[in-house]
Amino acid sequence: MLIMTKRIVNMRNLIISMLAMVCLASCGEYQKAQKSTDYDYKLDYAKRAFENKKYVQAATILTDIITVFKGTEKAEDALYLLALSHYENKDYVNSGAYFKTYYNRYPKGKYTELARFYCGYGYYLDSPDTQLDQSGTIKAIEELQSFLDYFPKSDKVSIAQNAIFELQDKLTLKELQNAQLYYNLGNYMGNNYESAVIVAKNAIKNYPYSRYKEDLELLVLKSRYQEASQSVEEKKMDRYRTVVDEYYSFINNYPDSPNRKEADNIFKIAQSHIHD
Repeated sequence: MLIMTKRIVNMRNLIISMLAMVCLASCGEYQKAQKSTDYDYKLDYAKRAFENKKYVQAATILTDIITVFKGTEKAEDALYLLALSHYENKDYVNSGAYFKTYYNRYPKGKYTELARFYCGYGYYLDSPDTQLDQSGTIKAIEELQSFLDYFPKSDKVSIAQNAIFELQDKLTLKELQNAQLYYNLGNYMGNNYESAVIVAKNAIKNYPYSRYKEDLELLVLKSRYQEASQSVEEKKMDRYRTVVDEYYSFINNYPDSPNRKEADNIFKIAQSHIHD
């Protein structure tokens, strides 16, 4: 048993030593590539680093040489590989910038289709939560839509379309949350129900195929009802008529809605306040 344990320890130490030697050799070559003035060697090293998934090393070396290769046949490959290195390293801001530089510089380049796709898809992957600023989400939609416009027959069309739908849903949810906030504020320091309606209807107009459309339309109905019920007497009848109109619009679009009972109750109350 003691001999077996010693063998295991020796084998482990041997493996650790071999890994350390490989690491040192690799790090040494990276440092050599950084210091080298042979730009072809640097490019070759960057390609090998990328293939070995050492994306930071690849990006660092490529950043040093893309300006040197500008105007040469190797410039296109170097720029695209730099963008792809940042993308694989999940640095989507930098990758997007370099992909955009690539497709603007080489509008008919051999990687233009992929550059446009990865530019938008990287922004999609980097899209923030709905609680945060959504400018990145909007940028992702713009880039992916641009990709679809330029390459409508690409094999990545369905991926781009699904990403756009998901991003649009995120923007719609953001608007639904904003509208709900106005609704919750009620008449505090003004008619926030009207603001809820405006936000919700703009979201419906801008994103008509969103999965949150029913929620938005229900919120419009509820806001109109609260607005009517809390109005001064001379405005109530007209506002309840608006509630009825919104009710019919809602049930026509969603006759089997799980919120149908709530909508029906609102309708009955509104009807009781309307006189011929």
